[in-house]
Amino acid sequence: MPAQILNGKALAQNIQHQIIDAIQKYLKRGFRAPKLAVILIGHNPASEIYVRNKYQACLQVGINSKIFTLEASITEQYLLELIDQLNNDQTVDGILVQLPLPEHIASHAIIEQIRPDKDVDGFHPYNLGRLAQKRPLLRPCTPAGIMQLLETTQIELRGLNATVVGASNIVGRPMLLELLSAECTVTICHKQTRNLEKMVQEADLLVAAAGSPGLIKGDWIKTNAIVIDVGMNRMDNGALVGDIEFEKAKLRASWITPVPGGVGPMTVANLLTNTLFAYEALYLKTRLV
Repeated sequence: MPAQILNGKALAQNIQHQIIDAIQKYLKRGFRAPKLAVILIGHNPASEIYVRNKYQACLQVGINSKIFTLEASITEQYLLELIDQLNNDQTVDGILVQLPLPEHIASHAIIEQIRPDKDVDGFHPYNLGRLAQKRPLLRPCTPAGIMQLLETTQIELRGLNATVVGASNIVGRPMLLELLSAECTVTICHKQTRNLEKMVQEADLLVAAAGSPGLIKGDWIKTNAIVIDVGMNRMDNGALVGDIEFEKAKLRASWITPVPGGVGPMTVANLLTNTLFAYEALYLKTRLV
């Protein structure tokens, strides 16, 4: 039987409806709406699309969003000072700096400048450290969304052999921490991994986040494995494809995410969730009685 589809779009819509309901209740009590500040640097077409989608998602649920569009030539110091202003602005609940940044700006310095309690991407070392200690607060959006998708399968994750392909700070490494917390036995693969095919073949649960179209062949997939494809690769003909050969993989897997419509919507939904969480912790904590 072909794999069942993990519909991230439908689940994300359910999460968004919950956020709308929560915000409406706060507004009716006289509280302001949550606010997200987004910083976009340069004119990367993909980044511009991502920021526009995030802005539209905020509008749909009732989160105010302000986009700071800056030229690629700005200095690192200018960006650090802008983040400081937003850190100290009591009307701003969340701060997001769209990656990647120009080469002359150190991403780690920018991420660490954001207040951990306003770090709605979940990339600050404090938030990653909390995740590593199984005491998460603001969680990286894509791995958190994947865990929510996995919950919908109602499959016990404890003890499964999980393989993560890709070791980025955005997906691969925090995904490892999420799966460890779920008590999976986790293998993480990267550019230096030997015999990737063997690692994939042993996976009861596979998360592909390498950003390489068709890297993982469909016939590598273990029978009845759960397959999560984070890859979002645009081909020359304009089509979006993942890191896994979907048509072949779905004949072997038990569950699989499509591209698009799988992980992507969950990433945005968890950005909204994190913004609401930060708003409740920062603004409402001293006001709700």
